[in-house]
Amino acid sequence: MNIELLIGNYGLPALFLGTAFEGEAAAFLGGVIAHRGLMTYWAASMVASAGSFAADQMWFFAGRYAAQWKVVRRVMETPALARVTQLLEKYPTGFIFAFRFLVGLRTISPIVIGTTRISAQRFLVLNLLAALVWGQLFTALGYVFGQGIYQIFGRLPLHHHLLIAVGAAAVIAGAALVLRKIKLGIGRR
Repeated sequence: MNIELLIGNYGLPALFLGTAFEGEAAAFLGGVIAHRGLMTYWAASMVASAGSFAADQMWFFAGRYAAQWKVVRRVMETPALARVTQLLEKYPTGFIFAFRFLVGLRTISPIVIGTTRISAQRFLVLNLLAALVWGQLFTALGYVFGQGIYQIFGRLPLHHHLLIAVGAAAVIAGAALVLRKIKLGIGRR
């Protein structure tokens, strides 16, 4: 069984799970794979949006209805919680729309939001809109990056294409984490 056949058979479910539990890198890779023609761009971007939406809804309801569970209590005790709570109290609608774009806050934020008085209906609507924007953005970045690889290197075998995309996603994620640590370090002074 070759990689193209695997992606054709399991690519969309894998993309859904990847965006639900990892996030940006999975959506980015979905765009690269769509550029290769193994799935359509619209299918990849909508599945990426759906995975992000579903995971955030799950974490919201974990905060709302399972606040006493060990995993939820552990998350609620992290240092990032104070910053999340501060932003949420100051800008509730903006924060709900933007949290998935903030490195390191994607999983903890819906849990915290679930512990507040923000209605489930309001969160659902804002989460849906934000997930649609997020899915389109990161899938489009992967699609454009796939075009850039093609322009620079020509038509590469798929596994080379994916390795370059994974490497680029890892570099971007690493840079974002370093910038976040620098920002947190400056804020503590």
